[in-house]
Amino acid sequence: MPESVVLSCRDGYALSAQLWNPQGPARGAVIISCATGVLSRYYARYASFLNEHGFTALTYDFRGIGGSRPQRLRSMKMRWRDWGEYDFDAAVRYMRARDPHGLLVAVGHSAGGFMPGFAEAASEVDRYLNVAGQYAYWRDYAAEQRLRMYAKWHLFMPAITRLVGYFPGRRFGWLEDLPAGVALEWSRRGARLEDSYPPDEHELLFSRFGAIRAPMLAVSTSDDEFATPAAMRRGLGYFRSSPRQLVQLNPRAMGFERIGHFGLFHDRHRNGFWRESLEWIAEGRNPWLADEVIEPGAAPAGYAAIPFGAPSGYKPGP
Repeated sequence: MPESVVLSCRDGYALSAQLWNPQGPARGAVIISCATGVLSRYYARYASFLNEHGFTALTYDFRGIGGSRPQRLRSMKMRWRDWGEYDFDAAVRYMRARDPHGLLVAVGHSAGGFMPGFAEAASEVDRYLNVAGQYAYWRDYAAEQRLRMYAKWHLFMPAITRLVGYFPGRRFGWLEDLPAGVALEWSRRGARLEDSYPPDEHELLFSRFGAIRAPMLAVSTSDDEFATPAAMRRGLGYFRSSPRQLVQLNPRAMGFERIGHFGLFHDRHRNGFWRESLEWIAEGRNPWLADEVIEPGAAPAGYAAIPFGAPSGYKPGP
């Protein structure tokens, strides 16, 4: 069973977290970061699996979600990027305080795979496994689902959020309730992430993403309506200092009719994806065939490069 711990963020916010310690000496440590509106307990079986294979694992709820939710969500003031700038940052600092020099790997799901770019401490991670990581620009959604998803997440969600003061996702059975700042930022996200923030913050944003130099393996499935190749490439473009590999898995080739955006963390993948992911976590070796290899300083296919320390107001290509 995991140990309940508290992560203290630089802005004073306290996060609910679970620490999974292996029986013997640890081979390394893994931080698991959630998708938007998903509880950390969804990843408990994967954390336990890592534990069985000798890794310390840390799961945690982002602020506003699950055990890190305040009494009144309606009055919570926060930005989507706070999950990276403060929450993921706190997770890294906590694990580095426990073991300053050991192997530290970050596994991020969906938005959780993108949040490290905002964190000052992210450069202390040795490698990243990015599972379906992207930042939900609507034009990157799967073509056959795009209009439905646009109506759901970019019309209905912000309208209800403005009416209620937060997004009551649980009431609709879609996801956990979301703070208004998260729901509204997601709903108005444009092609360029930096356009969500004031121009005088762009330079810091680019420098934070550029400071990450650890290898990054980005994996999604071909039936994922959110993490399409276009969405994955758009997100990977910001991690310009890292060597990046992009992999798209075929559910049928894996023996499944459908996997989708959330399926890879289901325990039916224990002997497949989970076991294969250990190769990257433990050795830094990609167990799958890469669809694209992106060298440090290069941009993904079809995307303009994003320079480090870009001046305020800089506009990369579309």
